[in-house]
Amino acid sequence: MSRIVLGAVIALLFAGVGMFWWQEPAEVEAAATPPAALALAADAPDPTSLPITDPGDMEGPAPPEASELTKEQRRFFRYDRNRDWRIRRSEMLSTRSEAFRKLDKDGNNLLTFEECAVATVEKFEGADANGDRELSPGEFATTKPKPSNSRRCAC
Repeated sequence: MSRIVLGAVIALLFAGVGMFWWQEPAEVEAAATPPAALALAADAPDPTSLPITDPGDMEGPAPPEASELTKEQRRFFRYDRNRDWRIRRSEMLSTRSEAFRKLDKDGNNLLTFEECAVATVEKFEGADANGDRELSPGEFATTKPKPSNSRRCAC
């Protein structure tokens, strides 16, 4: 009895697959190009050949112009990341995140007094050239932040 049921299930399965397989070519034929369109395509130029044209006095579009920003506008846009003409607190603080990560030695996103003290001591010892544990005006001048030239155009 189980062989008869199994044979019927397999026969139905083959019949279902055959129906889908038989219908697929009909869908392809329905989407095929009509004969009238094939006749028009025969008059189309060869896509591998280049067109011959004389541009004459035609002109292309003008190149975009760079706007001249004032120094204050450039400074404003350094903070206004999404260019909506509003500086949010997160945008203002985002420029300091790299400096914060340098100070946060253990990487727990908390800056302890010890981490801040270590950074200050390292900066002091780096500036104290003669090792007398005092900074002269010349040594103190070395602690001045360096100007960033990373935004220069290399063209």
